[in-house]
Amino acid sequence: MFMVSNRRDFIFSLSKVIGSSLLLTHPILSSANNLQAIEESITVGDVISGFLKEIPGAPFNKTVDTLKAGSLDLKVKGILTSAFATIENIRKAIDIGANFIIAHEPTFYNHQDAVDWLKNDEVYQYKARLLEENNIAVWRNHDYIHSHSPDGVITALVDTLGWDQYRKEGVLFELPAQKLQGLIEEVKVKLNTGTVRYIGKLNQTCRKILLLPGAPGGTRQIEAIGKYKPDAVLIGESNEWETIEYVRDANDKGQNLAMVVLGHIGSEDIGSKWMAEWIKKKFPAITVSYHPTTKPLHYI
Repeated sequence: MFMVSNRRDFIFSLSKVIGSSLLLTHPILSSANNLQAIEESITVGDVISGFLKEIPGAPFNKTVDTLKAGSLDLKVKGILTSAFATIENIRKAIDIGANFIIAHEPTFYNHQDAVDWLKNDEVYQYKARLLEENNIAVWRNHDYIHSHSPDGVITALVDTLGWDQYRKEGVLFELPAQKLQGLIEEVKVKLNTGTVRYIGKLNQTCRKILLLPGAPGGTRQIEAIGKYKPDAVLIGESNEWETIEYVRDANDKGQNLAMVVLGHIGSEDIGSKWMAEWIKKKFPAITVSYHPTTKPLHYI
């Protein structure tokens, strides 16, 4: 695999090795068709194994990061990255000529992507058939991207917020003091979230911010709050009887603890943009497109 930014750079780099006198007669470079053959020789398995090479301990014995559709031997024509392999995103892949979708979350409505219980379900059947008929592979990249050093999702989220300079420890950030109202507005604009849910007083001062995207579970969220003692915690989502009730009780006992619920897509979709950039660097011959997952819920 030749890691160069484009065909011109590839030819220039190779010419320095083989000599200009051989360049025009070299079998690999004799025609545009041969260059096209190089591009089309990369398989789904090549892309996945290339990423796993950067993950300590990979491949994992237990992981949800499996192929949900298609084959490892499928020649990649183009890649679409997004938080979810929604029907909308599958149609987008078809429109742009991509036959490989890398999603961060499940494809078939449960963490393990078990489908036995869905065999007779019309929605599942339509989605599975859409993938099969268009020969599209889907790979979930959840456990591995979070195990990357640095975590691809956290890195993309922090970069988008512009908070790296304020990192205090792990996922704790110490920002210039501002009101909760201002913090919410900043996050909404930078993450393009539209709306968020929150607990707390809009005029309370926030400086120590805990960032917990996705849905790590109530136990981990509550333990992190107890450990870091933040003024505000930004989460992806929570069961309403877990962390949300904990924060409510914290406020009722007199503690000024704010929480902003960004939503799972709102807090983690940006990691798929990081993944697209990784592919561009490692597999420059492949056309890759980051397509944000639209949010399914509306507020009235």
